[in-house]
Amino acid sequence: MELLPKPSTGRGPADCFTGDVWVDPVAQPDGASQLVAAMVRFTPGARTAWHTHPLGQTLYVTEGVGRIQAEGGDVTEIRPGDVVRIAPGERHWHGAAPGHFMTHLAMVQNPTDGTPATAWAEHVTEAEYTAPAVRPPAAG
Repeated sequence: MELLPKPSTGRGPADCFTGDVWVDPVAQPDGASQLVAAMVRFTPGARTAWHTHPLGQTLYVTEGVGRIQAEGGDVTEIRPGDVVRIAPGERHWHGAAPGHFMTHLAMVQNPTDGTPATAWAEHVTEAEYTAPAVRPPAAG
């Protein structure tokens, strides 16, 4: 077991995000583990650009109200406790809802063949971001 020092918070780069986004690294590949995880904090209106992950992604929402959309699908509202699984290669974006902050834990596996864990594309347009959001019924 090893207690690691708190990693430095970094600002999300403007070519990958719209608005103010702060990233706290949680896990990086080390030995056999290829887990990459980060706590990501979005200010109101902030969001990722469109992107994909070759091995998929899991998000766990911890605070606030957010939005997520897979290409061709509805904009979906996400809230604390929601777990979202994004399929390998699925083009998508996620971020805070208008007027709300949102924080999530983002987890991906780093490919062992040297392929980046995230492939970034163009920014989400205002029309895409502000489309009406749906909230699926609670499971169970």
